[in-house]
Amino acid sequence: MAKGERKKALRGRAGRMQGGRGSGRASTGSVRLWGRHAVEAALNNPSRSHRKLWATREGVASLDGELPADFPVEYADVQDLGRLVARDAPHQGLVLECAGLEDMHLDEVLDQAEGRVIVFLDQVTDPHNVGAILRSAAAFDAACIVTQDRHAPPESGTVAKSASGALESVPWVRVVNLARALEQVAEAGYWRIGLAGEAESNLAAALPTGPVALVLGAEGEGMRQNIANHCDALARLPISSTMESLNVSNAAAVALYAIATRAG
Repeated sequence: MAKGERKKALRGRAGRMQGGRGSGRASTGSVRLWGRHAVEAALNNPSRSHRKLWATREGVASLDGELPADFPVEYADVQDLGRLVARDAPHQGLVLECAGLEDMHLDEVLDQAEGRVIVFLDQVTDPHNVGAILRSAAAFDAACIVTQDRHAPPESGTVAKSASGALESVPWVRVVNLARALEQVAEAGYWRIGLAGEAESNLAAALPTGPVALVLGAEGEGMRQNIANHCDALARLPISSTMESLNVSNAAAVALYAIATRAG
């Protein structure tokens, strides 16, 4: 179906939003996504089970690509959509309720990684930071991000909006034991580099020629000692002394760029 024909069909199927008020939470077993890039990426992800799209006419008009036949769509106004998402969330006229992504296992990712960088996050709990790191991971072709089950945000609209579509393309591996996962990637031939402001070597000097697992800790506390002990090297970014540190998502972007452009 052509884009113009699809829009016309959507207008024919869509009705006024029923009820008009929501809790900002998806129903049990679902996740609610918002914003054009997040929603469009989820709609184009064959691994997603989609349940319902609420949208303004302008939001539907902004979409590129086709929706499945008979996709459940309801038109709503901006105020109604605002009641379906987190407070003051920039939904851009699109709110999608869908099933959560299936769990990924580290050994599955390693089988397909082909030496691409793996990003470990140690107790990075802010969903905006995790989403931004996913976006950078997608930009620099990382194989996946790895977090600990208990100390990371759940899949959510906030993560997806910050990831700008990357939640659908970068595998997110959740593990019970982050240290054991670091041992597993070492066995697979990865050199584990932890970013730490107090490290003596800068990142460029610490980078090997082979596969890299990049490890980042939470802002303030940094990596836990046990996680640092499971790194082959600690390295710092060569930032100015006028600034104590970078936000963890900014640090991830700089480090991923350095890994992608390293010599050799």
